[in-house]
Amino acid sequence: MAFNLGGGSSGTSGFTFGSFCAKTTAQPSFGFGTATTTAASGFGGFGTFGTTNTTASGQTAGFPFGASTGLFQNTQNKGFGFGGGFGTGTGAGLTTGLAAGSTFGGFGGFGTQQQQQTGGLLGQAIQPQTQSAQLINTASALSAPTLLGDERDAILAKWNQLQAFWGTGKGYFHNNLAPVEFTQENPFCRFKTVGFSCIPNNKDEDGLVALAFNKKEADVRNQQQLIVESLHKILGGLPQIMVNVEGIRALPDDQTEMVIYVVERFPNGNSRRVSVTNLYSSLEQANVKSQLMQLGVIVALPRTELSPAQMKQLLQNPPAGVDPIIWEQAKVDNPDPEKLIPVPMVGFKELLRRLKFQEQMTKQHQSRLDIISEDVNELQKNQATTVAKIAQYKRKLMDQAHKVLQVLIKQEIQRKAGYAIQAEEEQLRVQLDTIQSELNAPTQFKGRLNELMSQIRMQNHVGAVRSEERYSVDGDLLGEIKQHLKLQQEGLTHLISVLKEDLEDMKLIEHGLNESVHIRRDLFS
Repeated sequence: MAFNLGGGSSGTSGFTFGSFCAKTTAQPSFGFGTATTTAASGFGGFGTFGTTNTTASGQTAGFPFGASTGLFQNTQNKGFGFGGGFGTGTGAGLTTGLAAGSTFGGFGGFGTQQQQQTGGLLGQAIQPQTQSAQLINTASALSAPTLLGDERDAILAKWNQLQAFWGTGKGYFHNNLAPVEFTQENPFCRFKTVGFSCIPNNKDEDGLVALAFNKKEADVRNQQQLIVESLHKILGGLPQIMVNVEGIRALPDDQTEMVIYVVERFPNGNSRRVSVTNLYSSLEQANVKSQLMQLGVIVALPRTELSPAQMKQLLQNPPAGVDPIIWEQAKVDNPDPEKLIPVPMVGFKELLRRLKFQEQMTKQHQSRLDIISEDVNELQKNQATTVAKIAQYKRKLMDQAHKVLQVLIKQEIQRKAGYAIQAEEEQLRVQLDTIQSELNAPTQFKGRLNELMSQIRMQNHVGAVRSEERYSVDGDLLGEIKQHLKLQQEGLTHLISVLKEDLEDMKLIEHGLNESVHIRRDLFS
């Protein structure tokens, strides 16, 4: 196998997720604001898209309560996360989310701590001095090792290639040089692919921060009030702040995610949510993180959307170890660029982790569908009950209308007592007599109703008579039928015996013909 270090490999075969031989140049970091220091590294989990940036700002180590800016300092830190660990930030304690290999959130570990010298607004990465040497050593280990000095070096090269493809092991290539460490982040690792995850749409002012607990969902829900009180104490225990829970959901491996936000009340009666930047910066301080760990929190992640500049930079720069061609193809294959973003997946563990999240989400969707189905069934029952009640109320309304009409008739009779019949009443009487005569006409409604009623009574009478009828046969006639059937049976038996005798005669004739044919053959032969 020969390798093309420029961007791919040739002559390879076997099970792969695709060729991911990527550029070895360091990608720009996500440092914003002051000059930051980060170190190049590959990605783990879903990739190290975030960096941990530190600045020489004058932040104190305590909880950042500012006297002039409210309860939380209004710093310029801006963290962003994908609900699963995509975050960057500059300034005091604002790290980049979830470390590699963690099992929390949709994107996994978008930010292992790195150190890489950067500069400028977005921080163009400065190439480490040892990167070219590392590239040369990797090329030597994969193509031309000189460890043994004989034909065994070719076998060693193939073994190093296999380790590089698998993403594990050490590649020995020279007696006086240290071996090359092969990880899943190396550009030759084949177990890589790209998926898609939802882009968060939460604003910074929403103040949502996700906490991952190493506890089951039921335990977290039972201890929700205790956890809220503990978080309030961890955040200073001041009376003007209040910790609220936005939502709780289960995660794979018996973990649970709790989304919280903090409301700050002012003396004038107004209140506001603490921004994600300030709240996350406070939770990331060393003394606060230790208390959170004692509470069972694995990691805290901000829930904020990406700015257009951050989104553009993320899409333009492929992750470490991912082929730019594959990254560009993933952007083209994105089914909904407005809502989804490509995410690299490295190794089977990351694929398994993402599968667990998908199964967990499928269970949640199924449970929600079951709840909706129960609600629909309940609504259908309520609808049937309502329809029956409406019909009942209609009948009651008609009865009440008839009663009211009768009351009105009696009242009108009493009111008109002693008065002569007026012209309008005479006209009404004539109209009523006309209608009554039409109803009583033989060919009109009343006659037809009488005819229908008579037909219904006759049909009921005929049905009752038919249900009472029983068939019976005279005894002499039954004996004659039996005698006739007996004669028929005897005739069939005699016919069967005749047919059997004829068949035996036919077999005898056939046998005689066969013997005569054999005799003739013998005579002529």
